[in-house]
Amino acid sequence: MFAALGRASFRYRRWFLAATVLLTVFAAVWGTGVFGKLSGDGFNDTHSESYRASAAAQAVLGRDPDAVLLISNPRLTVDDQAFQVAVQDVVDSIPSGDADTVATYWSTASPAMVSHDRHETYVAIRFAGSADHAGDVYKRVAPRIHAPAGFTVDKGGNVPLNQDINHQVSKDIGRAEGLSFPVVLALLVVVFGGLVAASLPLAVGGVAILGAFTVLRVMTGFTSVSVFAINIVTMLGLGLAIDYALFVVSRFREELRSGSDVEQALVTTMSTAGRTIAVSAVTVGVSLSSLLLFPQVFFRSMALGGVAAVGVAVLASLTALPALLALLGHRVDALRLPGLRRRERITSGRGLWYRIAQSVMRRPVVYVAVIVPILLLAGSPFLRVQFGGVDYRALPTKAESRQVAERIVADFPGGGEKIRVVVDGASPTGLERYVGELKALPGVNGAAVTGSSASGDRAVVDVAQGLDAYSSQARSLVTEVRHLPPPPGAHVEVGGTTANLMDLLHTLGAKLPWMALWVFSATFVLLFLAFGSLLLPLKAIVMNMLSLTASFGALVWIFQDGHLSGLLGFTSTGTVEATQPILILAIAFGLSMDYEVFLLSRVREQWDRTGDNTLAVATGLQRTGRIITSAAVLLVVVIGAFATGGISIIKMVGVGMVVAIVVDATIVRALLVPATMRLMGRANWWLPRPLAAVWRRFGIREGDEAAPVALPAGATLVTVGDTGRGIFPDGVTAIRCEADPMGRTVEPAGTVDDVATAVRG
Repeated sequence: MFAALGRASFRYRRWFLAATVLLTVFAAVWGTGVFGKLSGDGFNDTHSESYRASAAAQAVLGRDPDAVLLISNPRLTVDDQAFQVAVQDVVDSIPSGDADTVATYWSTASPAMVSHDRHETYVAIRFAGSADHAGDVYKRVAPRIHAPAGFTVDKGGNVPLNQDINHQVSKDIGRAEGLSFPVVLALLVVVFGGLVAASLPLAVGGVAILGAFTVLRVMTGFTSVSVFAINIVTMLGLGLAIDYALFVVSRFREELRSGSDVEQALVTTMSTAGRTIAVSAVTVGVSLSSLLLFPQVFFRSMALGGVAAVGVAVLASLTALPALLALLGHRVDALRLPGLRRRERITSGRGLWYRIAQSVMRRPVVYVAVIVPILLLAGSPFLRVQFGGVDYRALPTKAESRQVAERIVADFPGGGEKIRVVVDGASPTGLERYVGELKALPGVNGAAVTGSSASGDRAVVDVAQGLDAYSSQARSLVTEVRHLPPPPGAHVEVGGTTANLMDLLHTLGAKLPWMALWVFSATFVLLFLAFGSLLLPLKAIVMNMLSLTASFGALVWIFQDGHLSGLLGFTSTGTVEATQPILILAIAFGLSMDYEVFLLSRVREQWDRTGDNTLAVATGLQRTGRIITSAAVLLVVVIGAFATGGISIIKMVGVGMVVAIVVDATIVRALLVPATMRLMGRANWWLPRPLAAVWRRFGIREGDEAAPVALPAGATLVTVGDTGRGIFPDGVTAIRCEADPMGRTVEPAGTVDDVATAVRG
């Protein structure tokens, strides 16, 4: 299949490239419109108690205000007539047809709408129409709102907060691309030693990003997609496209240097490197698809965006890139930089990576005994993790909507977290007694009925408390509220920020084992089919989890404990946002398996040729160590650029992934993997006979099967043993064929070299 794709990309290269150009232009024009189709939330479980409570309360009170205007004057107070006149001027600037309701201190007489020092008040606005169109109305209304002389008017609330997030995401993407592209290009020039070859991965990365944007925009026509998916699309689209293109271009140049013509080099490249990146892409896609098991829109968006990015990246690497290589041919080495030629040429033989592998495999027990405890120690902070949620603190401190939220919480009575309780079917007396019991709970600052349905059978009770919404004390209080007996004959549901977090953690805990089962089992099957081993897939899963252990420990140390907060530019909430470890698990596990596939593909190739496990590991690491390290460095640059952005949860993903990639590409892949493979010895490639038969039939081989060729006169093809070794009669020579690792032997009429040429795998 992959050899055929290589031939097709050579013969129809101009058609392939023309189609790529047309699709890229369409994606640049239409696909980039996805930015206006995304939502800013999606962290709630629509089947949870807290979500039901929120929906029930909304049916009584209407939806929460779309926007809040915080109006302040350092000299006047709300008791001054001039202050009321100024607020009314601000309200009058809002077209009546654009606002459904406008609530002020003077229209509600609510003391909660006046700051403690009485120099501030806020106006709560619910825009006309549905919540889906509130953002469009706000964009139309916001420019018309101006502060009267001596007053300041700051905009906050749900809609401005979401728009600030959208703006920050777009800004971060532009900034990250501006930072990463020049650095990546410079590093690629160092890796390839020439400008033409270095530009190819970036070209594929651009196609992958635009293509993934287009897929994501199509998805918005069928389901809600979170704005945070854009960051993942850009990170993975660019990062994986560079990885895949790096692997393909390196193998293509290697084949050209070995003397193959352009077509044969391309066919060999596709049947080896092409097959490898296809397997890698499937493993990454499978890992990301596990996020679909969770009910939150956020996870579904990340899964859709991530799978789209991986799919477009590998598709471009298997079609557009080979066509471009076919067109360039030997000119892929054009514009070479002489000072880098010697460094670029060392890709095989017994170089640095070979010596590292041999050194490790001489003392494998020592390396395993030292590295594994160090990685476990690095992950130990995760044992004391405190999970939190996403709020206004995810934005930079200078964001206007964040500042408004912080001031309302700090300066206004009852501005902090409330527990929202919806009571259905209670009598007036029963409801009054229930509210009194709520007020009596430790930690409650007050409870009041804020609304009731017209028929009187549903009441909304807001319970005020001064605790941090994500603290263990707040969760304990919500638990007490939920355990409080409802009024006779009534049904109670509890919502609010803390309740949302508790329901989220419950959902994550329930779905995580199924996610692990799906990812581990699918990865095991894919690696078994790719490498014909029973133990290597298990080892790969364990190695990946060790990398993730160190990453999760870093998340707690940095984001929960607040270390490096000044350097990284974020506000520590004393928690780790609950969804991010799950997201990092899905992404980093797939990327780690990416490098595992790259390494094992060459190790398997050498094992098939030599049957020497130690030599195969050392040679495989020598031929991939530089590429894997280069790919990891490039991916760290891309993801690290996104970690400099202003959204803290994206920063958390970036930092977690950078730690996982660095640990995996250096400590795990270069040291721990060779050590464990040396300890396992020939057991690396052990298969029970029934599974060996399955692999021989369904395995994804390194290289497509060649067409049958005629043996030299008098030669006979026979099969021996599972290992391809044995004692043969005089005149019979055994050789191991690359495409059949179970071993084949021939009785040659001529020399062994003649037979090896005739019997090609």
